[in-house]
Amino acid sequence: MSKLRDIGWSLWDPIGLLDPESRPGRWDDEANLSFADEYDSYLVAAASQLRRGTSPDEVVAFLVEIETEHMGMGDNQSARSRAEAVVDAILADETIWTWPDAQGRFGQEAR
Repeated sequence: MSKLRDIGWSLWDPIGLLDPESRPGRWDDEANLSFADEYDSYLVAAASQLRRGTSPDEVVAFLVEIETEHMGMGDNQSARSRAEAVVDAILADETIWTWPDAQGRFGQEAR
């Protein structure tokens, strides 16, 4: 989950909760832990869709719809590019797609 949060908070953050001017830092900073899980369900859904073979374009559309309609943020010029960045980052992060071995290691040695 922390990998997905790293991606979501650094590339997406549609509400702007970690706006550098009002609330600087990372999602895992002590001051921000009260809302660190704000986007979890959407990020997990996006990763799950990708894992099941849903096309990246469909997952991008899902994230844009979440932001613009579900969250009520309206049309935003950057919504699509931020959603694309999230999907690209999820697909590129191999540790999201693996399970740790008994020692908690990821990667080839864990398979």
